[in-house]
Amino acid sequence: MIQQVIHSPTLKTVLMVEEVLQKESSPITVAELKRRLPKQIMHNTLLQILDYLQHCGKIIIGTKGILWIFAEREELNRLIQRGTEV
Repeated sequence: MIQQVIHSPTLKTVLMVEEVLQKESSPITVAELKRRLPKQIMHNTLLQILDYLQHCGKIIIGTKGILWIFAEREELNRLIQRGTEV
């Protein structure tokens, strides 16, 4: 029998990718993201992380690249306080 080893990214790797994406204000390509990461990671591992972040609603992957869209709760609270009540 042949068993397939399933590799999952570590939390440290996911947080590393999140940190780089959060600092970007414009869409970034996968190739540029790989260059900006402090450590090299395998391409399939990066794609798995990006799928996870997209599923969680933290990023959008479009034709021009990847964009961080998740708003921290502090920012939401400030926006709610400044907003007009309907």
